Amino acid sequence: MAWQILGREAGPDGTEFVLYRFDDQFMIRAGGYELMSTRAHGSEEALARLGCEALVGAAAPQVLVGGLGLGYTLRAALDCLPAGAEVTVAELVPTILDWQRTVVGACCGWPLRDPRVTVHCGDVVELLVPETFDAILLDVDNGAEALSWGGNRDLYGDRGTATLYRALRPGGTLAVWSAEIDPPYAETLGRHGFAVRGLRVPARGDWDGVRHVVYLGRRESGMHPALAGGGT
Repeated sequence: MAWQILGREAGPDGTEFVLYRFDDQFMIRAGGYELMSTRAHGSEEALARLGCEALVGAAAPQVLVGGLGLGYTLRAALDCLPAGAEVTVAELVPTILDWQRTVVGACCGWPLRDPRVTVHCGDVVELLVPETFDAILLDVDNGAEALSWGGNRDLYGDRGTATLYRALRPGGTLAVWSAEIDPPYAETLGRHGFAVRGLRVPARGDWDGVRHVVYLGRRESGMHPALAGGGT
């Protein structure tokens, strides 16, 4: 039995997103390349756990998830957040939301049905209001150096990094998924005020295969947001 195409949709720059199914497995390809799969989602779950670990015990944290994908980051965030949390997920491609609400959502427990979740169909940048979020989980591309959509360059660059910093409350955490170690991106985070850690995490939930990277940037409580972004 071959992979079956369940749907396709063009992204904002014309890149085609295609949803495939094989038995109980799903895969999304973008521009002909595998973007995500239900076979390997350990690093997406690690992104959520690491990004939300400082919120254990918080009463009503505000969390932003940039990029829905197959839903595993959102699911993992919901699993470790309290009942009073409010989670906004931003997804740029409308059909990815449709796929999650129909055939794909069962793989990760229908996270969009959770009453704590608000969906924003559009660019995550539109939600980056100063001092709004306790955690931002960003998985909208393959990393700062492996961009699948040109519009993400601003988000991973100086201006976007400064905006992300300002959108966090003091003590808040930015968690960014990356396919590889990216020292220039870590330097960008540090230059704009973040205390930075880069952690290798398993792609499949174990340590026997491919590893991805989660960059954690903490906005230190005593640092004023005007220090982020200097002249940008």
